[in-house]
Amino acid sequence: MQLEDVFKENLNDLYRYLYSLSKDHFVAEDLVQEAFYRAYVSLEDYEIRNIRAWLFKVAYHAFIDFQRKNKRVIIDYEMAKQVDVNQATPEKEILEKESLNLLLRDINSLQENEKHTILLCDLHDLPYQEAADILDLKLNTLKSHLFRGRKKLIDKVKGRERTDE
Repeated sequence: MQLEDVFKENLNDLYRYLYSLSKDHFVAEDLVQEAFYRAYVSLEDYEIRNIRAWLFKVAYHAFIDFQRKNKRVIIDYEMAKQVDVNQATPEKEILEKESLNLLLRDINSLQENEKHTILLCDLHDLPYQEAADILDLKLNTLKSHLFRGRKKLIDKVKGRERTDE
């Protein structure tokens, strides 16, 4: 498979993942370019079985490097603007976007490892092993972070529902 084909197949997923981490359109675009540049430079050095998981790992490391350089990354979720909701009324659309914003804010409040595992496994539907490889975690450690993160998210959502009533 040519790098151009890999680029076309994974561009949107990598962009969404990096956007969910950086919450900045321009930073996400730069990080996608950086990830593909790094992939192009080091592609010959590795024997890659799963190119998609490897690209996510390269992108994750590009984000970590960016985060270290800037020391201050504010993850403010405005992803609801990009939600393509085919609802019948504007009211339903606003409610969906607000719910997504609240969920993303809850995800943002989790610990880093829990947040990343939920983003990769639940929002981007990566298999556990691929997510573990991306985050350099053992599979059981990833599952523990995912379980704890989901439990905290459920508790936060239920707590918010109780206060809304």
